[in-house]
Amino acid sequence: MATRVGIEVSIAIADAVKLANPDVIAAYPITPQTHIVEHLAELVANGELDAEYVPVESEHSAMSACLGSAAAGARTFTATASQGLALMNEVVYVAAPMRLPIVMAIANRALSAPLSIWCDHSDMMSVRDTGWIQIIAENGQQCVDNIICAFRIGEDQRVLLPVMVHLDGFNLTHVIEPIEFPEQSEVDKFLPPCKFPLPLNPDNPVAMGDFAPPVIFTEAKWAQEMNIRASKKVVLEIWDKYNKAFGRQYYAVEKHHSDGAKVVLMTMGAVGETASVAIDELVAEGQDVGQIRLRLWRPFPLEELREAVKDAEVLIVLDRAISYGGPCGPVASEVKAAFYDQAKRPKVVSFVGGLGGRDITVAGFKDMVKKGTEIARTGSKNEYEIYGVRE
Repeated sequence: MATRVGIEVSIAIADAVKLANPDVIAAYPITPQTHIVEHLAELVANGELDAEYVPVESEHSAMSACLGSAAAGARTFTATASQGLALMNEVVYVAAPMRLPIVMAIANRALSAPLSIWCDHSDMMSVRDTGWIQIIAENGQQCVDNIICAFRIGEDQRVLLPVMVHLDGFNLTHVIEPIEFPEQSEVDKFLPPCKFPLPLNPDNPVAMGDFAPPVIFTEAKWAQEMNIRASKKVVLEIWDKYNKAFGRQYYAVEKHHSDGAKVVLMTMGAVGETASVAIDELVAEGQDVGQIRLRLWRPFPLEELREAVKDAEVLIVLDRAISYGGPCGPVASEVKAAFYDQAKRPKVVSFVGGLGGRDITVAGFKDMVKKGTEIARTGSKNEYEIYGVRE
């Protein structure tokens, strides 16, 4: 029987990791991720979790340790944020082509400078092309569910890829929410033991991450690309199985009043719940609007996105990061690319907002929908709009 409790989301993530029964945790504390690994350290120290906890000297070392443990066949977890992820970046790139199913929670936070400890998605965008599967949570329950799913997705023999679970720093990490936890026996039934097919073993030597001359490098990268593309089918399959086991369903693109809507707002992360309230109010006022939430960032869900907005005339995309010198927000850029060769496509309007933790209120989202609809009709001198900026 599931247990429902009020709990800080960071602690809940640590408890979800405990339910997954990892073998190795290697991490370095950084705001606003610290409570996750701090609580895991307590669980290990208290004997509540039988795992090796490696207290490393930096995030670069944390991911390096994770590479080694995963390569040896150990179920492996870490967590980081912002500048820590930036320091870790060199080693993050190694995990996917080596097919190491590490799970990492990222408490999204703005990148310096200026220094900010508050949430935006600039750190998420910085690792967009590292080859990891990337899932975006909107609330604490989604964090718990998708941490458990992430281990099964990454360790599936058809996938064998590392998985990031993104959650908004502070807006989620430090908030107490009601969360339902499955029983350990239920998770054990859903999540089989990790069976990495070619673990490092002195008695059966294998080579990993070898030097690749130009004659084979392109083929190695294309194989990696084919692998992550194929993983989407498995992600959706495991979300379906999670729903059958625990009664909560996830989709790559999740819809809210969007079927048939002519104007659709697209969000990622915790701000999606505030946006949903705004959409509810606009629908109650008789406006033909809806919302979609991007749950799967990598692999990018092209078909699901196109299907979700097939009736839309205007698609307003909110980015929480700037693509400096680029034509629009990074997510909006990919959304536009998804429709470039489609005979029927919505007018994509790009907004950037919520940078460095700045709030976007219900009234703000309603205003964004109004302005986005107007821009789609009359055009704008700007390639994209920075919402709420004081010029």
